[in-house]
Amino acid sequence: MEKIALISDIHGNMPAYEAVMNDIQERKVTQIICLGDLVGKGPHSEQIVDRVRETCDTVIQGNWDDFIGNKTTDPVLLWQQERLGKERMAYLKGLPFCCEFWMSGKFVRLFHASPRSVYERIQPWDSMESRLSMFDSSEACGAQREADVAGYADVHNAFLQILKGRMLFNTGSVGNPLDMTQASYVLLEGHYTSEQPGTFNLQHVRVPYDIELAVQHAKDERMPDAEAYILELRSGQYRGRKKTSGG
Repeated sequence: MEKIALISDIHGNMPAYEAVMNDIQERKVTQIICLGDLVGKGPHSEQIVDRVRETCDTVIQGNWDDFIGNKTTDPVLLWQQERLGKERMAYLKGLPFCCEFWMSGKFVRLFHASPRSVYERIQPWDSMESRLSMFDSSEACGAQREADVAGYADVHNAFLQILKGRMLFNTGSVGNPLDMTQASYVLLEGHYTSEQPGTFNLQHVRVPYDIELAVQHAKDERMPDAEAYILELRSGQYRGRKKTSGG
């Protein structure tokens, strides 16, 4: 059986990324897939883009990756754009929308936010109708069939739900977790590319990292909006607000 690591929502946080990659390296992972949002929020977006391009086998697009290169007057985004440069932003803009494959007889579809858009936000507590729609296909996807396993990112809340015999999960966030203050990623284990039923395992992994080092990085770089970012890192709450998450 093969073991695939799914990471997402790194958001320029190098200490969290390095901690997760060290953990992945100890687990004999055969493939690493990134579900987007490499950039924004944190101080080292450019470093994360370079590292992800080196270490990940597949990278799909997140909402930040899509809009970061757009024209803007926002000083926070302008600061990020200056550090990224045109080539990295072009790379992010050209990333694919989703990743699909068979594993142990289950059709797996991975995307950033929903099978329709990188901007459609669906939380684990949303309506059954909304959550079931995550198994749908769309023109943005490759195969025009429902998924047996749908995995996504975006909301920074790690979870797994079995809905009418199918599996919906969220990877959580590597660099900006909003459920607990540890980096999050997912391991899939099974017979990769096989359409024959077999053992399928999904594991959420939480990795402690040096939060105060990440805080210091933001201060050292004089990152605009650092105060809100630091609050999220230390509290695991979206801009300090409870019961709401996303990124």
